[in-house]
Amino acid sequence: MNVVVVGGGSWGTAFSRLLLDHGHAVTLACRDPEQAAAIRASMHNPRYLTSVELAGIAATTIAEAPIEEAILVVVAVPSAAFAGVVSALPGTAPVLSLTKGLDPGTGDRLSTLVRDRPVAVLSGPNIAEEVARGLPAAAVIACESMPLAVQLQLALNSGAFRVYVSDDLVGVELCAAAKNVIALAAGGADGLALGDNAKAALVSRGLAEMARLADAAGARPETFAGLAGMGDLIVTCWSKSGRNRRAGELIAQGATPEEAARAIGMVVEGLTTAPVLRDLAHRLELELPITDGVCAVLGGISLIELVGQLMGREPTFE
Repeated sequence: MNVVVVGGGSWGTAFSRLLLDHGHAVTLACRDPEQAAAIRASMHNPRYLTSVELAGIAATTIAEAPIEEAILVVVAVPSAAFAGVVSALPGTAPVLSLTKGLDPGTGDRLSTLVRDRPVAVLSGPNIAEEVARGLPAAAVIACESMPLAVQLQLALNSGAFRVYVSDDLVGVELCAAAKNVIALAAGGADGLALGDNAKAALVSRGLAEMARLADAAGARPETFAGLAGMGDLIVTCWSKSGRNRRAGELIAQGATPEEAARAIGMVVEGLTTAPVLRDLAHRLELELPITDGVCAVLGGISLIELVGQLMGREPTFE
C-alpha cells in the first residue's frame, strides 16, 4: 500500500519502519520542515528513536505529503493536535489513528473527529522502541467496518507484530486514554517506593475504573481484559521507558508536572487526558477515585496525602 504516516514522533517513526518492513511504500510526514530535511539527509530521525534506520522511507512536511494519493493515512500526533490535523487532511483515504487520548477541547473520542472518511484505531501494549527493534508485539485494530479492519490486519500482521481486530471502537479508545492516567499513578507509587503490593493493587483498581468508564459508554467487557485494556495498562505501568509512568515517578520525587514533561522531552498524554477523563466521568456520574486523585495531585496536593485518602476510603465489595 501507499501509506502516509502523519507525525514524526517515536511511535510515528517506529510504525513507519514497521510498514516499510511489511513491503509498503511509506511517506513520513513531519510537522517540522527541519526534522523532515534531517531525516532525508541522514535516514534517521534526529529527535526520536535516532538509531532506527529509515532508508526507503520518504520524509516530507505534512503540506508536501502525497496524502491525496495515499491508500491509508496513519495519524500519530498528540491528542491536542489531532483535531487540527485530521480536519485538514485532503482526499478520502481511511485514517488509522495511533493516538491514545481524548480531545482536550471537547472531551470527545478522537475517532469521532474524523469526518467524511472511514476511521480505525490501533492500540495495545506497543512500546515504540521495541516495535522498531522487531521484538514480538501484538495490537488490536478497532473499527466499525469489519472489512476495513480485516484489510488493515492483513496489511500489518506478521511473525513479529500480531494483529487482532475488534468492532468495539468505543472500548478500545477509552481504554487507550484511561491507561495513561493510571500509569501516572503507578509511576507515583514507584517514586514513593511504596512496593509491588501497592502498585499491583493500584493497577488492578485502575483497570476496574477503566471497565466502569467503558461500560457506561456502551463498550464490551472483554475489551478491558484484552490488548487495549489490561495489556496496554500493564506495559504502560511497568515499562522503564513509559512516559506516563516516568512522569508520575518524577512528580512523586518533587517535580512539577511541567518539569516532568520537560525532563522527558516528549508528550506525556496522561497529563492532558487526566482532567478530560475526570470531566467525562462526572458527566456520566461515575466514581473514578484514582483518576480524581491524579487530577488532585496535578492540581497541587501531595501524593502522600492522596495515598492516605485512597487507603482510607470506606471498605466495599470488589
